[in-house]
Amino acid sequence: MPDSGASRAQQVHDPIPTNSEGAALGAQATATPTAAGVPAISTTMAPGIPAASTTTARRAGILVTLVLGGLTALPPLSMDMYLPALPEVTGALHAPAATVQLTLTACLTGMALGQLVVGPMSDRWGRRTPLLLGMIVYVFATAICAIAPTAELLIGFRLLQGLAGAAGIVISRAVVRDLYDGDEMARFFSTLMLISGVAPVVAPVIGGQVLQFTDWRGIFVVLTLVGVLLTLVVWKWLHETLPPERRHTGGVGDALRTMRGLLADRVFTGYMIAGSLAFAALFAYVSASPFVVQEIYGASPQTFSLLFGINSIGLITVGQINGKLLVGRVSLDKALGFGLAVISVAAAALLLMTSGVFGEVGLLPVAAGLFVLMSAMGLAMPNTNTQALMRTKHAAGSASALLGTSQFLIGAIASPLVGIAGEQTAVPMAVVQVVCALSAVVCFLLLCRPWQNKGGTRQPLPK
Repeated sequence: MPDSGASRAQQVHDPIPTNSEGAALGAQATATPTAAGVPAISTTMAPGIPAASTTTARRAGILVTLVLGGLTALPPLSMDMYLPALPEVTGALHAPAATVQLTLTACLTGMALGQLVVGPMSDRWGRRTPLLLGMIVYVFATAICAIAPTAELLIGFRLLQGLAGAAGIVISRAVVRDLYDGDEMARFFSTLMLISGVAPVVAPVIGGQVLQFTDWRGIFVVLTLVGVLLTLVVWKWLHETLPPERRHTGGVGDALRTMRGLLADRVFTGYMIAGSLAFAALFAYVSASPFVVQEIYGASPQTFSLLFGINSIGLITVGQINGKLLVGRVSLDKALGFGLAVISVAAAALLLMTSGVFGEVGLLPVAAGLFVLMSAMGLAMPNTNTQALMRTKHAAGSASALLGTSQFLIGAIASPLVGIAGEQTAVPMAVVQVVCALSAVVCFLLLCRPWQNKGGTRQPLPK
């Protein structure tokens, strides 16, 4: 009888009886959306195996969504909660501002490089063990940050914090690939964006509130407690999603060969670079918007926070439209292409406005352009991840590592360029966004060649 609900994670955790050849009785798993909007895995079970109720399935799907959402939200929390405390850290540790800024760079670098390590580990040893180890190291590193006596020690453990926190990012994507295929994967990534997209908005607010009651060290205490809570949640509720027969058995050489094979795949690389370039346009906005909104257009910090929040809501809303309305009705490549086109048009409009083509423009038109650009990311990001990971079921951890590292590295290169002409012009921000957006379109067309994909979702590569 049909089972409308137990997730594939539950099936791995609770073994299904097997036949004499060891094959699981009750195969063909397909993803179906639940009433709550969270995809669940529907599996045809063998006779005599009771079917889980729809309510149980829905709860399991929501629980997995919340756990993975928490893991993907932890890195932006680690970065952005700390931002309001930077001036205080400078004084408390008697270090110049440039040195304290390195604590942010170290954490970001750790997040980028850590994914290259943890991703292949999860393909070899499963998802749970590397994730739990990463979370334990994250808690330890964050606790040391809270008591660090010097800026140099703080920089070192922020690097370790980023390396360990990368486990949550890379393994979350790999778990989604383990559980879902095609349109359902795109729906899940859109749902995940609803949770993880809130983190960068609320993190500075939380950090500011914490500073009202304690000093900058209290922020790391809070992050330590969050890390402990997430570790316990993962240990209890996130079951293994990669069965032993699908794991890689090789060492470092095998992992490097797997990554080289992924990069040699034109389609995977196209989606990876296109998504990373779109992400770089987003990074350019995040880096430049405080100066553009406050210094150039004279808005207050409160107005900047309001606009930042509105833009984030736009991104989340379009992500939900993508997952709830477009996926299954419109091919992923069409939705992705439309998103990249909108980003390009918005970036071009921002360049024309900031360069004076339309004369002096106020904050409202620029804010509108930024809102459109940010919102269109809700079409670009989940669909590039989905189409890339559809090619890589045999190496989801390594593929997730390449996707994450590429996004962070290209974003980190683009971010400093927005200030190349100083803080009194927004033209560099718009130029970076136009270049990144148009380059993403070119990569999408030349490498992914969407007109050759008749089925809407990409077929996996052979092992």
